[in-house]
Amino acid sequence: MNTFCEHHKDSIKFAYRCFDRILLNGLIQPFQQPERVIGFFNAYREGQRVTRNLLRDIAQQFQNWLKNRCQKWGVPIVDAPEGRRDDFVAPYFKHAKNDQVVVILKAREPARIMIAIGAEDRWHLQLAQRWIAQYNFYINDGNWGRMFVRVCPYLPFSARVCLNQHHWLANRMRSEGIDFKQCSNAFLKCSHPQKLQELADSLTTHDLSSCGQKWLACLTPFFKDSERKTCGCQHRLFFSQVEYCDNLIFHRRAALDQLGSDSWMLTAPSASPARSPPSSVASSPSTTRESFKPSSKTSIYPIPSFGLTTHTGPSNSTSAITCACAPSRLLMT
Repeated sequence: MNTFCEHHKDSIKFAYRCFDRILLNGLIQPFQQPERVIGFFNAYREGQRVTRNLLRDIAQQFQNWLKNRCQKWGVPIVDAPEGRRDDFVAPYFKHAKNDQVVVILKAREPARIMIAIGAEDRWHLQLAQRWIAQYNFYINDGNWGRMFVRVCPYLPFSARVCLNQHHWLANRMRSEGIDFKQCSNAFLKCSHPQKLQELADSLTTHDLSSCGQKWLACLTPFFKDSERKTCGCQHRLFFSQVEYCDNLIFHRRAALDQLGSDSWMLTAPSASPARSPPSSVASSPSTTRESFKPSSKTSIYPIPSFGLTTHTGPSNSTSAITCACAPSRLLMT
């Protein structure tokens, strides 16, 4: 990005780097081994035999708990839409309070669950992949803002936590008294860009794990607090997907329009002056995504091959461009 920033430095208002979406997979590690599941019930549940009916009863207990909890919270359970879920749940966050579940989406999705094979007094446990109804809890966390936690109602209660550092930064800047304007996953205005970058760099694994553990403990009522402490019945979190982005905020939209035109000329199969470049990169008020790949024969300045997202407003307004990359399968230590 150095050459890119140097080329457009007169048009860039400020820049910052931060994480965007962070997906964490959660699993209870001792329960990934059937023999340890049997040992748990022998030691902590009065030696109950782990049968098919017991596993069904555990899932039903979660359903009953969820029904009662939703009545107490005043939160609806809604079937997940076919389109973008973020857009669907946005209205539920309008008047949300801190640390509040605002809506629960129910969706049939794949998960690894414990199954019992056998009959009468002879049972064999094993993990199997099944398509089952899972529950996505959309939450307005006090520190992280908008997030969701997906919980499988079947033992061993696999889970997923989705966080976004832009929402985390918005809460931090409010507490610091920094004036800003957020548009989707970018800050178009910020009264103290240097402090914004300092806050972005201050994120630690503790910020991630403390949030994830708090909600996973709340949303898996099968385990007692004493069991979580003494036998390790708590979720361990692993990175599933991490998006880290460079955000460039331009003074005006016209600069971004020219950038889209230059990039099109660079990547077009035949960069003929007679051809008109497309105007979709920055002409729409909505967020658009383009992937630019430099031509091997033509080179004006290097542009990495990654996802480009533009956030634009009316003519002559501030525009932002976000360049994101997403490594996966990283272990949180």
